[in-house]
Amino acid sequence: MTQPKFAPILEQHEVRDVQRIASPGPWTPHRPGEHRHVPGDSRGAGLGVPGPDQGYALSLATRFEARLALEPGEHRADVLAGAVAIALRRAALFGRAPVASDIELALGMFGHLARDGGAPPPGELVAWRRERFAGAAHDYWRRQALADAVPDVVLRASLKALTDRFDNEPGSWRELVGA
Repeated sequence: MTQPKFAPILEQHEVRDVQRIASPGPWTPHRPGEHRHVPGDSRGAGLGVPGPDQGYALSLATRFEARLALEPGEHRADVLAGAVAIALRRAALFGRAPVASDIELALGMFGHLARDGGAPPPGELVAWRRERFAGAAHDYWRRQALADAVPDVVLRASLKALTDRFDNEPGSWRELVGA
């Protein structure tokens, strides 16, 4: 509504002239986070695998601390960090958030879980995993290398199928862990 000239109004309350702002130009993605995901485009060594609610895997991993069977020279934080990376890759392959069985599979395939009646991990596997997991809690690239090494076929398998194969075929660990 316009203000009549005869109405007593303070200067700061008067209607001001409109400032015209120019329309913005066309938008283009120019920052790395703005590019849309192209299926198959983000697969490769060290690129990771995007998936929903990935931070939950860290909480799930702490639930397995009491069941860890570590050898001398292995550190709990390194083992859990490596297992989380593998579990996240498995969960993303199925297009879902991580669940406890993802962490259990990642720990079990390397023989890091104490099992009643199960065969202990072979000495070669213990030496191999000690070297691969060393420093994983502090090294992103080491965690990614661990996750990238495990074949998709193994990640898609059930935990029972992997533990049965681990127990019945002692030399199969190389194929299971991507060694």
